[in-house]
Amino acid sequence: MLNTSVSLSVGIEDKVSPTRTLMFAFQHLLALTGIWVFPVIIGASLNLTSQQTGTIVQACFFTTGIVTILQSGRFLRLPVVQGPTAAFMMAVLGSAHTVGLGTTFGSMFVAALIFAALSIPIKRLGIMGFLVKYISPPIVFGGLLVIIGAQLASIGPSGWFSTASGGTLSTSFVAALVTVLTIIGCMVLGRHDLIKRGALLWGIVAGVLVFKLISVWHLPDFSSTPLASLPHFFAFGFGISLPVVLLMMLAFLQASAEAMGMYSLLAEWGDQTLTTQRVNRGLFTEFIGCAFGAAAGGLGTTSYPENVGIIRVSGVASRFVTMTAGIFALILGVMPQVGLLLASLPAPVLSAASSILFGIIALSGIQIMSRIHWDELNLAVAAPAFILAMGSMYLPPEVLNLIPLSLKGIVVQPMIVGIILLIGLNLIINVFVRDLRKPAFETETQP
Repeated sequence: MLNTSVSLSVGIEDKVSPTRTLMFAFQHLLALTGIWVFPVIIGASLNLTSQQTGTIVQACFFTTGIVTILQSGRFLRLPVVQGPTAAFMMAVLGSAHTVGLGTTFGSMFVAALIFAALSIPIKRLGIMGFLVKYISPPIVFGGLLVIIGAQLASIGPSGWFSTASGGTLSTSFVAALVTVLTIIGCMVLGRHDLIKRGALLWGIVAGVLVFKLISVWHLPDFSSTPLASLPHFFAFGFGISLPVVLLMMLAFLQASAEAMGMYSLLAEWGDQTLTTQRVNRGLFTEFIGCAFGAAAGGLGTTSYPENVGIIRVSGVASRFVTMTAGIFALILGVMPQVGLLLASLPAPVLSAASSILFGIIALSGIQIMSRIHWDELNLAVAAPAFILAMGSMYLPPEVLNLIPLSLKGIVVQPMIVGIILLIGLNLIINVFVRDLRKPAFETETQP
């Protein structure tokens, strides 16, 4: 997907017909499956009501719409589509059990404002555009995607047998299996982009229909939910926890690295110059949008590789298309009934779809890392980071008892341990040690 020799049929500043604009915008929206799958997973893990989960879904659509419109518009002027990232889902799951959703989203709000302040696009005030190049190499954000995907394996498949939606073990498994087979069928046999790009959506539709036939599932009661309304800010309350702020800042660090990678790729395809000031404008709008989203109860966002893949395949890089996709998302973000409907879908079906999604996340990281020259220095960065991050989930109880409660939620999160190790080891080994070795190596090899 990260091909650097893409020929665009429609440039970044070009426009297409209204019909094609709507068609390609809808394709981009179909690729944003995480925009509602991640919130529903959070709702199931925290035993939230459908109304509460629907609030998170609505906020995610709202955040995605705002940031996508701003970045495709005059701020960044690139065909970027934003969406919730698994890093924030894991950060929310890691903290909400101990401090509650009010403090979790309040801490995310504060972390977003801190990163926005570091990215102010005014002269030299914004330093994130300069710093982000040290955290955006493929070995960092590619390695982190592999770690996140592997960590998420503990969530997806186990939900195939969930009876929370009223089914039995067998009916739940059948619906989950139909979901997965439909997704794979659409990905492999789909002849039209709408079928292939929307494979996860069509799989969920098929799974829901089967679950309805063989089990008990009903549409939610919409009578007390308005058709249209703005998200309610701090609906879960408001609180701030310093360790959770740190946790969210690390998640924003991952989002920054991924966003920078997508900015660079799109600018290269469109033969445009990506200055530090322009990067700061993009990151600033992302963080400000995430602050609004956190206040509304939504997840932080980043640039979606899936949408960049749509641009690569179609050759249509018009930022007006992605802006239209953002408008679609914003409209859905002011329709609470949509969020409630998505929040009430059968858990086994969503678990099956998320299993495929989590696998795609991990393999996206492997694909990104395929560009790396695997010498001993890069191995020294990636190998310990991966194994120590995954091993953090299996620390013995006697060790966990020695860790302060405020830090325990961070230490046992592979995503957090992984990003700290990847950034730290990459800076030490690839930035400093590699440069020191070059003169020594050249001296040793001189005749």
